[in-house]
Amino acid sequence: MAKIKTVELTHSQRTALEKGYREGSSHAFRMRCQMILLKSEQRTSAQIASILGCCEMVVNNWIKRFTAEGVEGLRTKPGRGRKPILDAEADLQKVKAAVKANRQRISLAKADLEAELGKSFSNKTLERYIKNMVVAINASENVPQKSRARRFTD
Repeated sequence: MAKIKTVELTHSQRTALEKGYREGSSHAFRMRCQMILLKSEQRTSAQIASILGCCEMVVNNWIKRFTAEGVEGLRTKPGRGRKPILDAEADLQKVKAAVKANRQRISLAKADLEAELGKSFSNKTLERYIKNMVVAINASENVPQKSRARRFTD
């Protein structure tokens, strides 16, 4: 039987991991904290993998990252995912102008924007961008939102 590699945790590391496990913002971060806590209890990577529903290599990779970077190394690094096609700040004025010129036809506004920006995107992308910008502007100006709750009066 092979020797089980354990992770020795200081008191501050243990409390940070326990707090991350209980109150972490993402499920992935909470699972990673749990991996390290289970490894500090002298469990094998195979046992931890079966408990968490992943493979041994994933457990070993996160343990390596924890030993190299600490608790902050367990967080997902920024820059993951697809980058937005329309930039929230750089393209806002151009989108406003295009929509103002073609208020009733989003497809015409999209065609104007594609020609001006040199980017290709769908009508849905433009609709989502406009919706998100309206929500952000309303949130920054503290515009009251309509209540979705129904009120019945007698």
